[in-house]
Amino acid sequence: MLEAIVLLCVGLALLVWSADRLVYGAAALAKNFGVAPLVIGMTILAMGSSAPEMMVSATAALAGKTDTAVGNVLGSNIANIALILGITAIIKPLCISSTIIRRELPIMLGVTVIAGAVLWDNYLSRNEGIILAVLFGIFLIVMLKISRDSKTDPLIEEQQAEIPTGVTNTKAIIWVLIGLGLLLYSSDMVVGSAVTIAKYYGMSDLVIGLTIIAVGTSLPELAASIASVFKGEDDMAVGNIIGSNIFNILAVMGIPGLLNPSALSPLAMSRDFYVMLAISILLLVMALGKRRQINRIEGGILVICFIAYQAFLFLNVAA
Repeated sequence: MLEAIVLLCVGLALLVWSADRLVYGAAALAKNFGVAPLVIGMTILAMGSSAPEMMVSATAALAGKTDTAVGNVLGSNIANIALILGITAIIKPLCISSTIIRRELPIMLGVTVIAGAVLWDNYLSRNEGIILAVLFGIFLIVMLKISRDSKTDPLIEEQQAEIPTGVTNTKAIIWVLIGLGLLLYSSDMVVGSAVTIAKYYGMSDLVIGLTIIAVGTSLPELAASIASVFKGEDDMAVGNIIGSNIFNILAVMGIPGLLNPSALSPLAMSRDFYVMLAISILLLVMALGKRRQINRIEGGILVICFIAYQAFLFLNVAA
């Protein structure tokens, strides 16, 4: 068991680092080939923090652990808002000035409802995976259109500032290969060790995805949000979370449907979906209120919600 815990920790650390290196190399390569900074920011950089979830969900689905893959999506989205934005707001109140974020938030809520429609029959089908993939493509097109119409938006400026410069093609390709290779290796390590831990403690595949794996794969969002808030990039901190949650549902949840259509635990819909929906609505109310700010008290409320949810799961580990 100790070996499995160590492998899980090492795997998560490698997962986070390799995802960062993959995004770094891909963004630099895209810039060198003349891809517009706006496109890089809204695609490669925005999707980068969801790379761990994508790889873990694909690995879990191929291993016949579709509940783990879906739990990873639901748990990561809950952790992104309740834990990561909560902690970030406690460190420094988040002021939201981006019109793009104000447009993305209702989209995120709509996509969350779509997740409920997919989970409603407790089965994730290949057709649903295809639908989610198509909706993901439409979302990217819509966001690029919105971004082009809002070139002076704070979020666009902050994203473009994150694009690496002065990186040669050779160096960029090396980082892409290293990042991709380690991402594949570490995701397999994470799923394998998590399954071992789950069996030892009597945890279901769904709960292991909702807890340990979800928090672990959300670490890039935590690092990015804290780094952004210290640089005064509040919109970037919030935008990363909103974008990641949308990507998780449309892109990451679609992967197990495409790779391994199968029945799901009824609790994913009857319990965890409603938690994700409630937390999403809470964020919408906080972010789009008169002050357009998430203050320290609201951040504390979000963190308390996350702790309470995790405590409930661990008290019912077999469910």
